[in-house]
Amino acid sequence: MAKRLLIRDLTLRDGQQSQFATRMTQAQVDRVLPFYKNSGFYAMEVWGGAVPDSVMRYLDENPWDRLEKIKASIGTSSKLTALSRGRNLFGYTPYPDSVIEGFCRNAVASGVDIMRIFDALNDIDNMTSSMRAVKEAGGLADCAVCYTVDPHFPRAERFRAFLKGRRLPKDLFTIRYYVDKARQLESLGADMITIKDMAGLVDPEESARLIKALKAEVGIPIDLHTHCTPGYGTATILMAMVNGVDIVDTTALAWSGGPAHVAYEIVQLFADRLGLETGVDRAAVGAMDRELRLIRAELAKFDQYPDNNPPVIDLSRHKLPPEDAALFDGAVEEAQRGKTDKVLELCHRIEARFNYPAPDEAVRRAQIPGGMYTNMLAQLEEAKLGDRLQEVLAAVPEVRLDCGVPPLVTPTSQIVGVQAVNCVVDRAQGKPFYTNVSKNFSELVKGSYGHTPWPVDPGFRERICGIREETAYDVSKYRKQPNPEVPEAGKQRLAQNEKEELLLELFPSVADKYLRARRRREWERDNPPPPPKPERYPVSFWEDELLKAANS
Repeated sequence: MAKRLLIRDLTLRDGQQSQFATRMTQAQVDRVLPFYKNSGFYAMEVWGGAVPDSVMRYLDENPWDRLEKIKASIGTSSKLTALSRGRNLFGYTPYPDSVIEGFCRNAVASGVDIMRIFDALNDIDNMTSSMRAVKEAGGLADCAVCYTVDPHFPRAERFRAFLKGRRLPKDLFTIRYYVDKARQLESLGADMITIKDMAGLVDPEESARLIKALKAEVGIPIDLHTHCTPGYGTATILMAMVNGVDIVDTTALAWSGGPAHVAYEIVQLFADRLGLETGVDRAAVGAMDRELRLIRAELAKFDQYPDNNPPVIDLSRHKLPPEDAALFDGAVEEAQRGKTDKVLELCHRIEARFNYPAPDEAVRRAQIPGGMYTNMLAQLEEAKLGDRLQEVLAAVPEVRLDCGVPPLVTPTSQIVGVQAVNCVVDRAQGKPFYTNVSKNFSELVKGSYGHTPWPVDPGFRERICGIREETAYDVSKYRKQPNPEVPEAGKQRLAQNEKEELLLELFPSVADKYLRARRRREWERDNPPPPPKPERYPVSFWEDELLKAANS
């Protein structure tokens, strides 16, 4: 019996978020759902992340409707997956258990089968409420451990720290770190573990070591999620497959590569050579991919890489040219031998054949997520300090160390990136670092977001927050968002049910605007203005004369 490799398709959530700023409309989603129903994917990630915010903010659509319509179309053909930030759910604010329970219960009732739960600090305490709520609602808890690397300090910096008696982290984010996190989550009831490599930093060698260790010590399925930005994606997924990973995350070929993920088609070609059965219907995926190419053209103004459209390959009827087949055969052969440098070289050639964007060398060197990198660039340009990027990149490890070495994933990647830019702006203005401190950075240092992987120096915390001891966010002080009347909609309440109340809780300003517009449209539909009274036209002179004659 062939070994199985399960495929989780990310196209409708992380795929479009990575490539097209989450601008896919419900009508566009509806066009591909018949193909997805027949695809045979183990799971489809369709909700969470930026989807609920974006569909309200930019598309004036209901996030719950999107999830429910996808579920109605897909049924039980594939499991539907959503993404959640543990206690923070979608934003920065830690929520009380009542909000977490309400969100998870409604998400599962509306169609979510698997909730992928992560915490930006890998603080397991921040994940347990969501795990419990999802499982009580009948869903599966996919617990993600965010992958990151130790901050890199030049030798001179390490020597200066030694002279000052300051410890610098070394070998903090090791294979043991990830295995221990996975084992803790398994013991708490996780149904599967995802290594969430949001920045694409897992290289092929690390992938082999990590998956091998996890499979040796963890008894539940292991999923690898990575991106292609720095150029490791394809080789990293191949090494995971060779070493026994249970599930891999892919995107449809038309939307793959670059800031997104490895294509299902590439994974399937590797799986064929490794004797792994995916259970995916190749013809259904081929038809789906052709429709997605039409939708990509419709989303052109949001397309980050319009010149890197991969070629059309329908695996139900396509045969690789001999030179391409040789690249796949060679990559698999080298992967089985453990020759990761050669695997990376061959996979880069495969990616080039598939017209993927070239590896982003700047992101690879900086070892930070691509989104964080571009946001810092934009912030510097706004401050008219675009020539100071290297100073910012040098400041990132220092800022990250000061706030407890958090993994660089949303939202901590943005918190660290913004603060690194603030510090360089301070220096440019002749001020000391941390003259200008963002509120979110202060909360991170304080302990409001949870326990950091590395202890924050009490003296630094006192300097930034005015207190020396780590202080958790007090959810007892949380106040529910107001649900006011809408005067222009007959004084109806802004939120009409629990799901809309949850939108207000999780996306206050965006949901307020969206719901006000919705209530107003509903009111105008149900209370049309009365028809105008017919106008009275003046009687002509001759009509007046005739009327007088008839009455005389």
